[in-house]
Amino acid sequence: MKILKSILLVLTIISTLNFNAQTDEDVLKTIYKQSLTNGKSYAWLNHLSNQIGSRLSGSLGAERAVEYTKEELDKLGLDKVWLQPVMVPKWVRGSKEYAYIESEPGKTTNVNICALGGSVATPALGLKAEVVEVKNFEELNALGAENIEGKIVFYNRPMQADLVNTFEAYGGCVNQRYQGAAEAIKYGAIGVIVRSMNLRMDDLPHTGSMTYDNLPVDRRIPSAAISTNDAELLSTMLKLNKNIKFYFKQNCKQLNDVQSYNVIGEITGSEYPNEYMVVGGHLDSWDLGDGSHDDGAGVVQSMDVLRLLKESGITPKRSIRVVLFMNEENGLRGGRKYAEVAKQKGENHVFALESDSGGFTPRGFSFDCNDAAFNQVLSWQPLFKPYLIHYFEKGGSGADVGPLKTETNVLAGLRPDSQRYFDHHHASNDTFDAVNKRELELGAATMTALVYLFDKYGVNPIANAAPIKD
Repeated sequence: MKILKSILLVLTIISTLNFNAQTDEDVLKTIYKQSLTNGKSYAWLNHLSNQIGSRLSGSLGAERAVEYTKEELDKLGLDKVWLQPVMVPKWVRGSKEYAYIESEPGKTTNVNICALGGSVATPALGLKAEVVEVKNFEELNALGAENIEGKIVFYNRPMQADLVNTFEAYGGCVNQRYQGAAEAIKYGAIGVIVRSMNLRMDDLPHTGSMTYDNLPVDRRIPSAAISTNDAELLSTMLKLNKNIKFYFKQNCKQLNDVQSYNVIGEITGSEYPNEYMVVGGHLDSWDLGDGSHDDGAGVVQSMDVLRLLKESGITPKRSIRVVLFMNEENGLRGGRKYAEVAKQKGENHVFALESDSGGFTPRGFSFDCNDAAFNQVLSWQPLFKPYLIHYFEKGGSGADVGPLKTETNVLAGLRPDSQRYFDHHHASNDTFDAVNKRELELGAATMTALVYLFDKYGVNPIANAAPIKD
């Protein structure tokens, strides 16, 4: 037995020496090869999307996703896997929404809508009223109560098509979806219809969260998204006849909070176990599709980061955690809970990376960090060039890792090509068939490469970092 242990020890030392002799270029090549020839992310996503489906917080799908991902992390032989309890909101859509435009009594045109997440229902028989179209809150304010009271407000500001960064375009108009009802209520509106956050012209309504700013229930009004094609139709019909009416019926309901979980797995650091690095995505999704891009892709990529580190023979110096956050879509409870517990325990989170921008071809990362840490990242650009990863910019990271921010740590977000993302975002076509296997696996490898480099060199100024080649 002693001889066997000695042989195993010698083999381990030899393996470690051989790995340490590799250049960073060699390690990244191994990581990408493992992901592209032996990846698990696509198979995991297949199960998550096609066997479980949508995963709205508090739903059976969310519960099954927690169980499945924990089981899969257990199989990876990580040092620790556990569930972190978190209370989440439970909103249910109910039966499918129905809507039409009435140009004159008895003459109607059906249109495609969906309730916005968190909205109240219409009256049991639906809601019908004249429509007031606005592009922004300034136009709403200018119209005032005399023109809005008793009517449905139609927000029709498109995403700005000439912005190459489609997330910038999204950010430029999403306030009408989130805050639109609360603003319209001030002027006596009885309902809200919002143009879908989508650059493409199609018939698919896109849901998303909205707020009433804590107004009492009896003052809340139903809010729905309308497809881009039907938004154009409604706008055109209003130009021809301002007296047309809009009818819609939805049956959604807000229930009491329920308990759910963040799913966490850890490889304990070999040298600095009390320095934590996080990689993650959000496990919940909206209920119209199966959440493959938002954010099933980020979930399975993050899981595969830890597996790829192990498969590539990398022994992390720091403790690396995968965190599958619950309730990003309509509450951010999971991200806040994880940060709250980390603070209570005094855990030092030096780095966190989030994937929540879809499973398309990776282009690079955005970083929330100081200049010294960012300069260190820029020194690694040549390592990523062979994989066509070129986008390294300071900016935002991710909603779930955001609460971990300190003055000294680094937060990052994976940035895939975004041109097709909002075709699927929060809509019924966010499904498994829309995700390309190779693009997904490239994203997992790119994330793993960044985690490897930050673990190896730490969050230090470039002057203190080791050169690219050992």
